[in-house]
Amino acid sequence: MHLSDSSTNLYQGLMDIEVVQKILHRSRASIYRYTHTDPHNLNPPYNPKRLNPELRLSKTDALLFHPNEVARFAKEVLGIHQVTIQVQEPAPDVTQDLLRAILAELQAIRELLKSQS
Repeated sequence: MHLSDSSTNLYQGLMDIEVVQKILHRSRASIYRYTHTDPHNLNPPYNPKRLNPELRLSKTDALLFHPNEVARFAKEVLGIHQVTIQVQEPAPDVTQDLLRAILAELQAIRELLKSQS
């Protein structure tokens, strides 16, 4: 099994449910069944028999998983013996490039307005 996170996210290499689903070749419902959550406790204690998400601040926060936890779960619980983790930088995104250009232009306009007042 080869774990690779090339999805764009702001969470420093953490994987969402969709990425875990693709990596483990399981249905979305089965990933939720494997996941260690509790409706009465936002961050239940670690359970070695379940897939443990990263800590959340709110119940509305998305479930995110560290690649090492997904690899541990695949190996120890699902019995998949060959597990490789490869976290890749996301591919350049045209939208991000455009947003950076807009931000740079707005900063230039702000500096110009500051210099005129």
